[in-house]
Amino acid sequence: VQLVESGGGVVQAGGSLRLSCAASGRIFSTSGMGWFRQAPGKEREFVATVRWSGGYTNYADSVKDRFTISRDNAKNTVYLQMNSLKPEDPAVYYCALGQWTYSRSDRYDYWGQGTQVTVSS
Repeated sequence: VQLVESGGGVVQAGGSLRLSCAASGRIFSTSGMGWFRQAPGKEREFVATVRWSGGYTNYADSVKDRFTISRDNAKNTVYLQMNSLKPEDPAVYYCALGQWTYSRSDRYDYWGQGTQVTVSS
């Protein structure tokens, strides 16, 4: 399995960005696709996850009501729509594939290379 993120960039506080994660390889319907982020000097933290077959999503409290995770199975792609971006959101954002919709990063088996999100004030 390979995961390739895109869509990062620089946005003003309050603005929006949409990240994409294109997956290649075998993905099971029960698999979980997750987004994590890591800021300099901080631990990697959970952002959101979605079941590949649909019907379940989970979000970190810090992004709930601002970020939306979705997937397009036909395109083998997962998205993270980020609205109302705040100064605390900048980080490298990673997508990951796991056997289930975990919130722990150590439960994910495959990782993308990451995409940088910067928020200017």
